Parts: sequence; C-alpha cells; structure tokens
Amino acid sequence: MTHLSRRPLHDGWTVRAADGPAPDAFDGLTVPAAVPGSIHVDLLAGGFIPDPFHGDNESLLAWIGLVDWTYRTAFAWTPDGSDRHDLVFDGLDTVATIRLNGEVVGGVANQHRSYRYDVAALLRDGDNELEVAFRAPVPYANQASLDLGVRPRPYPLPYEAIRKSACSFGWDWGIATYTSGIWKPVRLESWSAARLAETRVVATPDGDGGRVAVDVVLERADAGGRPLTARLSVSGPGIDGTATAEATLGERDGRVEVDLASVERWWPVGHGAQPLYTVDIELVADDAVIDATSRRIGFRTVQWDTEPDAAGTPYTLVVNDRPIFVKGVNWIPDDALPVRVDRDRYERRLQQALDANINLIRVWGGGLYESDDFYDLADERGLLVWQDFLFACAAYPEEEPLRSEIEAEARENVVRLASHASLTQLVGNNENLWGFEDWGWKLSLDGKTWGATYYYELFPAIIAELAPHVPYAPGSPFSPETGWDAASARQTGPHPNDEQHGSMHLWEQWNRRDWTTYRSHTPRFVAEFGWQAPPAWTTLVESVDDAPLTPESPGMIVHQKATDGNVKLTNGLLPHFRVPADMETWHWAMQLNQALAVGAALDHFRSHAPHTMGAVVWQLNDCWPVTSWAAIDGAERVKPLYHALKNAFAPRVVTVQPRDGGLAAVLSNDTDETWNVALRTRRVSFAGQELAGATTEVTLTPRGTLTVSIDDEFATATDAADEALVLDAGEARGVWYFAEPRDSTLGEAGLSVTTQAVEGGTEVSITAEGFARDVSLLADKVHPSAQPDDGLFTLLPGETRRVVVRHDGDAGLDADALSDPRVLRSANQLVTG
Repeated sequence: MTHLSRRPLHDGWTVRAADGPAPDAFDGLTVPAAVPGSIHVDLLAGGFIPDPFHGDNESLLAWIGLVDWTYRTAFAWTPDGSDRHDLVFDGLDTVATIRLNGEVVGGVANQHRSYRYDVAALLRDGDNELEVAFRAPVPYANQASLDLGVRPRPYPLPYEAIRKSACSFGWDWGIATYTSGIWKPVRLESWSAARLAETRVVATPDGDGGRVAVDVVLERADAGGRPLTARLSVSGPGIDGTATAEATLGERDGRVEVDLASVERWWPVGHGAQPLYTVDIELVADDAVIDATSRRIGFRTVQWDTEPDAAGTPYTLVVNDRPIFVKGVNWIPDDALPVRVDRDRYERRLQQALDANINLIRVWGGGLYESDDFYDLADERGLLVWQDFLFACAAYPEEEPLRSEIEAEARENVVRLASHASLTQLVGNNENLWGFEDWGWKLSLDGKTWGATYYYELFPAIIAELAPHVPYAPGSPFSPETGWDAASARQTGPHPNDEQHGSMHLWEQWNRRDWTTYRSHTPRFVAEFGWQAPPAWTTLVESVDDAPLTPESPGMIVHQKATDGNVKLTNGLLPHFRVPADMETWHWAMQLNQALAVGAALDHFRSHAPHTMGAVVWQLNDCWPVTSWAAIDGAERVKPLYHALKNAFAPRVVTVQPRDGGLAAVLSNDTDETWNVALRTRRVSFAGQELAGATTEVTLTPRGTLTVSIDDEFATATDAADEALVLDAGEARGVWYFAEPRDSTLGEAGLSVTTQAVEGGTEVSITAEGFARDVSLLADKVHPSAQPDDGLFTLLPGETRRVVVRHDGDAGLDADALSDPRVLRSANQLVTG
C-alpha cells in the first residue's frame, strides 16, 4: 500500500481575457501566469499594466474586474495504481468553472475555502489539459445582489453578495482591485484505501502535565472498509524522546490520545516562553503508512472573563488563569494583491508588532482568514490572534447559495486554525450587530435576513462541534449579554456597543469629536479606535506624482479613501496646532497629531486597568500607499504612530491623567517583577527652570496599576502657556501640558545631532538646547530604507537621547542630513514655524 502522493500543478500556466471590456491589445493575447497568483500580478510581470498603486492607476485598471479571465496549463500523467486521484484547489478567487480535458469538473464561488474533485475518470495517460475559467467578480456580485435582494452596506459595490474578500472592492483605506486568480496552491493527490480528510488536534494542559487528543475524520476509497489505525506521536520540551499512542479507527472517524506527565506552558509574549510541541499523525493500513500530517501545538488555557460585576460586564482575556492586559492592533491584508505576501513579509510585519510591545493582533472581518504562515509565526512569537469570520459592516443574506458556502468556509477554517496556541477567539463579524441597531438597517432591510443566524446560531454550533476549546463571540463590538430573538427578529439585552459591557468601537472622535474626548470613555475593552495620517514621506512621493504636491492635489485625493478624510484631518488638528502652509510641514503635523491622538487614548485606557483590560488600535498595517489609520504604511515604513504604540505599550509606563478634578500619576507595571522606583515629579518652564519638584518612592506589584494623586503645587500652573508637568520613573517618562501647543509659548528646540555607525545602522545622539516636545526622526528622507527604532520623546534642556536608525548599507548616515529640520522633527516646529 502506497503513501498518499501530492503533486503540485504550478507550472506552465497561461491566462487570457475571455470576455469583457479588455483593451484591444488583449485580443488573442496569451500571458504567462504564476500559480499561486492573481491576474494583476501576471499582468504586472508581463509589463501589460502599470503599477495599480501608483497615481490614479486604480481607475485606469478598473476594467480588470469586469473581464472574464481563463487560466490554462497542461501536465503529463501516468496511472500509478492508486484508487483515487483528486484535483485539489486550496483557494480560487473567486467565481470559476474548472475543466479537465474539456470536461466540467465543477463550479466554485468562494475565495475563502478549498475544493476537491475526484478526477480519476477524466485523467488521460499522457498529456492532460486543465482550465480554470473565472467570471468577472464585479458583474457577478451585482447580479447576485439582485438575485438575493439589495442590502445595506457602506460602499457602492455589493461585496456582501459574493464570498470574496470584502476589501478587494475597495474600503476607506483600500484600493479596489477586483482580483481574479488561482491564489493558493493546486495539486493532484493520488491515494488508496483512505486519507485523512480532517484532523482536529487539541492540546490541554493539566497541572504539570497535559493531554493531546486528535479527532480524525476519514475519506475512504475502499468500500470494504479495511481496518485502519491512527498513530500519534508527540515530541517537545519535557518529553523524553517521543510519546506515542495509537487507536483503531471506525468506518469514518476515530480519536487517539496521549497523556504527558510533564509539559511546559505556552505564554503570550511578555508573560513567559512559547514552547511548542510537534504532533505527528499517521494513518496506517496493513502496517503501512498511507497518509500523514503534523501540527505544532502549545499547552495553554484561554478564556474571556465576561462574568458581570458591579460596573457592568468585563471583557478580560485570561491565559493560563492569568488576566492579560491586551495591547492590540487590528490587521488588514498586508497587500491589496495578497498573493504577494510571503512568509518573510509576515515575519517582518509581526516582528515590527513585537518591537512595538504589541501582544495581540485582531484579523479583521473584511479581509481574509489568515494563512498558516501567519499563525505559525504568531505561535512562535507569543503573539495572540483574534480572528473574525469574514463579515464586515454590511447586512449579509442568509439564503442559498451563500448559506451553504458560508457553512463550508466556516467549518474548514475552524478546523484549520483551532490547534494554534496563538488563537484566542473566533468572532462572528465586524460591526454588523452594531449596524443592525444604529445604521438604519431595520428600515432598509424591511424584514430581509441580515446574518443574525450566522452569528448567533451557525457559527457557535460549528465551534461547539469542531473546536469547543476555542472561545467565540458573535461580533465586535459585542455585549456578552446581547442575544437574538428569532421570533421577534430583534437583538435582546444591552446595546452591542455599550461602553460598560464587553467590547466597544470608538469612532466618534475621528468622525466628529476632538481626540481629547477619548478620556470621557471608560470601556471594559476597546476593539477599534484610531486616527488618520499620511504615509511616510518617501512612500508618499514614490506613489504620487502631483506637481505641485498639496494636501488636496489630485493624486493625494486618490490616495485618501475616507469620506471627508482631509476635512476630518484638518478639524482634528486645529484644536491643537495651526494648519501649516507648506506640504512637508503639513505632512509632519498630521502624522504627529495621529500619534498624539492614539497615544493619549492608550495612556488613558491603560490607566483604568483592570476596569479596562485591553485596547486594540485601528490599525497596524496598510495594503497600499494611502492616507490611513495605519502605524506601518504600505511600503513597510513606520509612521510616528508606531512609536506612540511602542511608548504606550511599554512594559512599564508612567502617565499623567485627569482624576477627580485634579491630576494623578498613573504607573503601570506589566511585568512579573515588583517595580520599586523613585517617582520624580517636576513642574518646569519651557526655559528649563524647575518651578516645583519632589521625589517619592513607590512600589508596584507585578501586573499592577498604581494611581498617585499629584499635589496642587505641581498640578496647577503659574503660566499655563509656558509650563509642563514632567514625571520620571526609571526609564519611563510622562508629560502633561497645561495648554494646547498652538496656545503655548513653546520655543525653538535647539536640537543638535552626532552620529556613529553601528551594526545594521547608525546611532544618532540628539541633544536639546531648549524644551523639545515630541522629537522624531523622519529618517526615510535621508535614505529610503532608514527606520528609527525610537521616536516621540520629549527632551528637557540639556538632555540627550540616543536613537538607532536601521538602514541598508554599511556606511553610517550623515549627521548634517539627519539634523535637517525636514528630517529631525518636533512639535516645536508647528508652534514656532
């Protein structure tokens, strides 16, 4: 009996425009195609289209989503005696008909699942021709919307009517690409007797030991049902060699388990190590291994504490019985052409997240179920992951053919992801429970379905069946006591976005209110909030050709997708700074205001722990060069917001917070060690004079928060426009200003720079002659690869800060270039300028 063989079918593909408004140049043209890949990548590689991310090329290339594209290849095959030969597609984007040797194998209409077909009867000894004919996604979605009934959504095209990444139709930060293609691997699998159709692995710690349980689901090719055995082996820390077990399987399924006397716990980053164990599962028939798979697992427990308390309903992540303060970011597809995101790119992005002291990434529901590489890397690094089911900001039909597709994709992805130690919860949707209540849906739906039974019935049932160890919430935001009454077609219990119950999204600040009003909210958990800014300067000028370049020149508007985005940028800046007259200073002002807004919110939320037990910033990353809420832009460059995240999420922080009509110092110690520190409190003038000063010894318990009232002599300014309150606790610094920068007397920072080359970059020493607020290096202006590891720090007169700037090349960066006021930025420039 032979082992199951997997033969990739990735070579020799071509693609052509089959129908639709393709330019005349594509008539009869056959283009070499990459598989896995997408039509945009193929056309770019052949030089047939310009970069869709550049200038206004998005609109020039919109025709691609209106065209039917047909992919073809040929492969040789010879019978090998196997019982079955399956054609397997791990992912097709999105609506296609598959033909083998001219015969229809099947039709597909879901980007988010795989497909398998028994093609033994269609294969030929010798050459075989395989065709995947894609239908244009835009007209398909439009027709599906008519067939299913139009439903409310925030954007023109009906992404809710097709099982395709919603943001591929465009978003308020995203380019519309309307991709098509064989976006994941395709192969021919040959096997006999049986194969492992589904393998569900659960690692459960128990005291010092643990258990690995594997549920196996079989697909059989032999009607006789010969005896089959599942063989399990586990290796890793604390195991002497390999722990093994085996079990006889039934006709279609079975379970095999192994108990381990000693295992090491897996912890989130910042709370311990991330030991991983290798689990190998073999399917055995007649003493021969006929199929096998493996997983890497970690032993930990995870739950969300939602037990009501005196203040409402908490939303506290608990891992290994320890409450975790969530320092989170939202994640979107890292490229609008997601096939270009490989393991190395995931690794770079997740390392940036780690370097910013982030411990959780929420995979947002308008994008993708993230890849195995993403989850493997998160497991290795201790990054917690929250994965949304793929429903976002719209009412979704519950009728066929969507319902069956949605169930299939949910079942497949729950099984695929549930064994990962990093997975903390699966969530039914993004903002749809909230939308049903507040966005006028009830009137426009007029009794039509909107997704409720998916979120409240189907998904929890699937998880209970396939992965009961994985926590689930029906939506984000979500109040744990909210439910669905099918008889009355209404949600019951608290409002889904109730501040005192569960998770909350805060968007009034960006849309309508000053960011200082974040401090008027004390939610139990914040799953979304954010502020916009343009990308790094180099990213901006590489993607926009406007001359002159202004905040509202044509290319800038193409790369600003939010409704009234620039108006909101201006309105959000004016309470704090005047709008600069020149473009580069405008760019800096908007980037700084974004960082100040989010940083202030994070300081506030963290200061209210354990009442508030997490904040997830919108958003970590971008998918193309754009003005957006991201901390890392579409060219992988960090914005000042990135440094705000790093500062606010540091293991130990001190901030100044309004409390009871006065001010208080709030210290947070997110480490396992007691923090004994001298808290130095100073009220200083911008000229550097200490107007009042005191030092107090304080002690914080591990994972603790301490609030210390600040006396009036420090909390009350003599001259609000010319003073600041500065707190220092070890390496942590908190600063409070008595007046907005635009109303202050903040003078020249008087910054000087020295440099020296260090391994991998340049060490920059920055010294301030005056009071220097929010100092940052926009180092990409000196070298396109240059990225500072620190930023947004305040220097008192005479202080020096060392920053390492990482960049390509062995030569250090020039001190004069780095000290250029276009590069070495501070808030002072927005006041004195």
